[in-house]
Amino acid sequence: MSTLYTKTHEWLKEEEGTVVVGISDHAQQLLGDMVFVELPEVGESYEAGDELGVVESVKAASDFYAPIAGEVIAVNEAVVEAPDLVNNSPEEDGWLVKLRPMNADRAALLSAEAYQAEISED
Repeated sequence: MSTLYTKTHEWLKEEEGTVVVGISDHAQQLLGDMVFVELPEVGESYEAGDELGVVESVKAASDFYAPIAGEVIAVNEAVVEAPDLVNNSPEEDGWLVKLRPMNADRAALLSAEAYQAEISED
């Protein structure tokens, strides 16, 4: 499945019954060099739109949010140790969490094209 996006600049990709979540390339460019990442606890459940954690750059700290309802089944410890992974590979090695979806509602998510249109208005 293709990558989907949120208006709050998260991306998600579905992989074998899980959803991988991170922040978009656009968001990491706006934030600048990452210096700190705070991730949620494995086993915690979130509703769509709930705050999952924080990414902090030299410019600002920014919350990131659950794009869908789900349970955290994995966190990327590598980004805690090396926050610059979010800058260098935001949609691959810089992923933040993996969720087990609690429902199939994807109505609020944007296609890559719709997300590009959204950010071009910024």
